[in-house]
Amino acid sequence: MPEVNASHYPPGTPCWVDLMAPDQQAALDFYRDLFGWQGEIGPAEFGGYAMCTLNGKPVAGIMKAQPMAEGGPVPPTAWTTYLASADADGTQFRIASAGGDVVVPVADVGTIGRMLVAADPTGAVFGIWQPVDFYGAQVVNEHGALTWNELHTSDIPASSTFYQRALDIRSEPFEGVENYHSLNVGDRSIGGLTTLESSPPGTPPHWLTYFAVDDTDSVVDALVKAGGNVLAPPFDMVAGRMAVVQDPQGAVFAVIKAVPM
Repeated sequence: MPEVNASHYPPGTPCWVDLMAPDQQAALDFYRDLFGWQGEIGPAEFGGYAMCTLNGKPVAGIMKAQPMAEGGPVPPTAWTTYLASADADGTQFRIASAGGDVVVPVADVGTIGRMLVAADPTGAVFGIWQPVDFYGAQVVNEHGALTWNELHTSDIPASSTFYQRALDIRSEPFEGVENYHSLNVGDRSIGGLTTLESSPPGTPPHWLTYFAVDDTDSVVDALVKAGGNVLAPPFDMVAGRMAVVQDPQGAVFAVIKAVPM
């Protein structure tokens, strides 16, 4: 199983994902059955945040959806991609300077790290994570673990400019695939950038989380039996066999059995 060490997440690299759901326990049960995760509702001082593990290694978080401010609306049920940072305060300043919006300002999370939540100029929401005692996902690219993060945007040039200015993430056209760009940190591809053409009408810009699976079709079948919904049935593409789905509470994610590279 590919385990990750702290040096794996240079600034700008996706390092963690978490889910905000109205029924936290139901989400924990669903992903336990689908991916084999283990997790339980956490301490009240951390809002009950649940750290989910796969074979004892952290892979994702699940929390109960709560209003950002007293009396405010409850955020939508969604997976959030977190990008690594060596300086959350400095990154927050760069995000604002580049035209992004800070949704949740920088805050300490106990002794494990510092975080913020922001939206890029097109409205796609993402998180920033500055590690202290915890650096992010410790297992990737295995069944049930994070394997890819992809930005779906209404404006590729605007998004490319923002992430370059805010996080030093470069965008380059992906050869042979129309309207698809590679997001790069240094000389390494860390994610994808594409249009909203493949999303249902009315879908806002967003980051899409991909989880690796051993068998895309069987995982989709299990998801449907558990009350989930299929947005894009299993299909073959350049990177493997994938599907885009919703969990029973409406959170969208993708699953993929990647082809060997």
